[in-house]
Amino acid sequence: MKEIDWANLSFGYMPTDYNVRIYNRNGKWGELEVSSSDTINLHMAATCLHYGQEAFEGLKAYRGKDGKVRLFRFEENAARLQRTCHGIMMAELPTDRFKEAVMKVVKLNERFIPPYESGASLYIRPLLIGTGAQVGVKPADEYLFMIFVTPVGPYFKGGFAATPYVITRKYDRAAPHGTGTYKVGGNYAASLRASKEAHDAGYSAEFYLDCKEHKFIDECGAANFFGIKDNTYITPLSSSILPSITNKSLMQLAEDMGMEVERRPVLEEELSTFEEAGACGTAAVISPIQRIDDPENNHSYVFSHDGKPGPISTKLYNKLRAIQYGDEPDTHGWVTIVE
Repeated sequence: MKEIDWANLSFGYMPTDYNVRIYNRNGKWGELEVSSSDTINLHMAATCLHYGQEAFEGLKAYRGKDGKVRLFRFEENAARLQRTCHGIMMAELPTDRFKEAVMKVVKLNERFIPPYESGASLYIRPLLIGTGAQVGVKPADEYLFMIFVTPVGPYFKGGFAATPYVITRKYDRAAPHGTGTYKVGGNYAASLRASKEAHDAGYSAEFYLDCKEHKFIDECGAANFFGIKDNTYITPLSSSILPSITNKSLMQLAEDMGMEVERRPVLEEELSTFEEAGACGTAAVISPIQRIDDPENNHSYVFSHDGKPGPISTKLYNKLRAIQYGDEPDTHGWVTIVE
């Protein structure tokens, strides 16, 4: 294998040795299969291609200072995948089968897990799709669950640094009571144009308001939003936001630090009262927000005047990463060591 430059990995796909697959046929999940092929054989009338029966997850494996490999809250990923499958009428994979597949694929590709303090980790991508052929709009009768892994560097090139975001009113990510709370590919397809326009204008990501009134804060690109003020961690409550496992963890850590935690609707105007703001998710953990521009109203909400992350965001970021890498005690039982 060509020597990997761990410190300079991008957040992109690199081929690894194996992936794992479990097929659902006749209403039952089969045995776990190991494959070295990076392609799948798919019927041209598969429901994932025509009717969006597709769900995915994202989690990471971390190599600690002690050499042990750790997974972070994978049961939450399994539960979220089950909720998504329930929402779009796909076969639900039991948590024990999800764990079996994650453990297997990580162990099979252990040589691709980056070393401790390299700034990189092993990204794990579970995927569940409708493979049964249908022409009418209805659920498939067959499904495929698979996981591939790839070593990745930081999601943003600058790593943990404050960057600008821009509010978009021209595009909506997901409708209330639609698929916004599910991790389906269609939500990300709906964000591609807004994301490209934001990047072309020099921003890290687009910032969505609620699609009904365009008054309330929704999501930051493909991540949850949080704001800090008066020793309180505030994150939006909405029927179109994907529940983030990282955000859920940060809320708990904020409570542990003696902060108040509020999950509620947040008006756009409240942005001006926040001392710090960030986007959070598996890929970046926390992406501190330098400012949020609102071009239509010729206004900017500034959270960092020197481009540096705020003190509370920094503390939360360091705490969560320390738990993920095994550098600090896992008091909430979030970490699973890969044996």
